[in-house]
Amino acid sequence: MAKLSPQELANTLKDGLLSFPVTSFDAELQFDEENYRKHLAWQASYPVAGLFAAGGTGEGFSLTPAESARVVRAAVEEVGSTVPVLASAGGSTAQAIENAKAAEAAGAEGILLLPPYLTEADQGGLIDHVSAVCSATSLGVIIYNRANAIYKDTTVATLADRHENLIGFKDGVGDLEHDARVYAKLGDRLFYLGGLPTAETFALPLLQLGMSTYSSAMYNFVPQFALDFYQDVRNNDRVAVNQKLNEFVIPYLDIRDRVKGYAVSIVKGGLDAIGRSAGGVRPPLQNMAEQDLADLKALIARVS
Repeated sequence: MAKLSPQELANTLKDGLLSFPVTSFDAELQFDEENYRKHLAWQASYPVAGLFAAGGTGEGFSLTPAESARVVRAAVEEVGSTVPVLASAGGSTAQAIENAKAAEAAGAEGILLLPPYLTEADQGGLIDHVSAVCSATSLGVIIYNRANAIYKDTTVATLADRHENLIGFKDGVGDLEHDARVYAKLGDRLFYLGGLPTAETFALPLLQLGMSTYSSAMYNFVPQFALDFYQDVRNNDRVAVNQKLNEFVIPYLDIRDRVKGYAVSIVKGGLDAIGRSAGGVRPPLQNMAEQDLADLKALIARVS
């Protein structure tokens, strides 16, 4: 596919489901590029709007900068000709800039800017952080509103005025008043995506606040179910959404909530359950317990 401008990228992403693929590891928890490429090719065979490499579900927090760059490059080489590939940038401002430059060099279409590592910052500091990353790349940048990076509507407006390549606002908090303020002030200047864990749970109400899409972790292992759910959301079909919530999503949440960190582990567990293993998770996460995995496998069988 032709290289997209930041605005073209935003237009592509805002009206389709977004995938955050896991990163495949081998038995020694090293990057398994061959298996990762197979997973991405399968993911891209469905009509997904964008793939975010080395993101949260991809355990980007456990990857070194060199590993992250390698993961992104593999994704671009494997599926970048058919679906937009975006990368993550995180850690310190210097590391986020390094991630962004490496992603651009690898041919990625955009950047998801994660909260800075640990450091608490006021709005002025967040403006400086985002500005430094936006200025370091020509790629479209999406800011991730969560943890220690809670962007006020006025802050988002300042950044949008300053940087044309700021294209998106991803919310991982779920403060409805905050989301309403951001959308009311920025309108169509940005596109908005849901980023709460298991975003399907919140997708229908957040649609009313302008969040036309979201990041789906379960797309990794039940892609058709995830796409059907997204279409029900976009159709405002409350009956169908509630049916799928009761049939799969809520029981899935019950398994996910048994152990801290399962939000990622359960996705790799789902791939194990369908015979498409991507390996285990890196510490401090832990792999699913045998009974939890068996329960997940039985649940997946209901919708497969």
